[in-house]
Parts: sequence; structure tokens; C-alpha cells
Amino acid sequence: MTKRNQIIYWIATIWLALGMLSTGIVQLLKIKDEVAKITQLGYPVYILTILGIWKILGVVVVLLPKMPVVKEWAYAGFFFAMTGAVVSHFVSGSPAGELFGPVLLIVLTVLSWYFRPESRKTNQLKTISNEQ
Repeated sequence: MTKRNQIIYWIATIWLALGMLSTGIVQLLKIKDEVAKITQLGYPVYILTILGIWKILGVVVVLLPKMPVVKEWAYAGFFFAMTGAVVSHFVSGSPAGELFGPVLLIVLTVLSWYFRPESRKTNQLKTISNEQ
């Protein structure tokens, strides 16, 4: 892994972790503004607890070494949650500014996943990337 790729990976991963951790905590605490947003989107308030727990667990997995298969699931969960947020905001007619956070987290998820070190990839993905 080149030094440049390593720097990109850690910058994207740290910002991704901070973004997911902070939003996960806000969701777990059911902050008034967050409750208002989620109900405006048409979701029940209990979804905040589910999202908050999964985001925090995902951050732990992405930051810890090893467990490459579980990391794949965490990255996929981040991607699905944030694309779901973008679609939900778009469909509900939210202001365009509401899309910034989820879109940024999608970009950070993709960058972190793409530039992750070989040691954080599954054996199957290592084989595919070595064949190319």
C-alpha cells in the first residue's frame, strides 16, 4: 500500500468514524431535532435506537484490526443506511441541505472501503485484486 493510499484511507476512515459515531449517539439519545426529522420522514421513533446501535457497532468494527468479513458488513450497512437516508430525504421533499450529511458519509464510506489496507480485506477480495 502506497503512503498516499494509506493517508487517504486513514483520513476517510477517521472522518467516517466521527460522522457515524456522532450521529449514532444523537440517535441513541433521541435528541429533539433528530426525533422531529425521523418522524417527518415517516419512520417510527424506535428506528433511532436501531440505527444508533448499529452505527456505533459499525464504527468499532471498522476501526479494529482483523475481522475482514465483519468489516465488509459494516461498510455495507453504512452504505445502505446513508443511501436510504438520501432517498428518504429526497422522497419526503426535505430541503437539499439535508442531503449533504448522508452524501458526505457515502463518499467517506466508499473511500475508506476502497483504500483499506490488504490486512483489512477478505481473502476473496485479496485474490481478486491480485489477479488484476
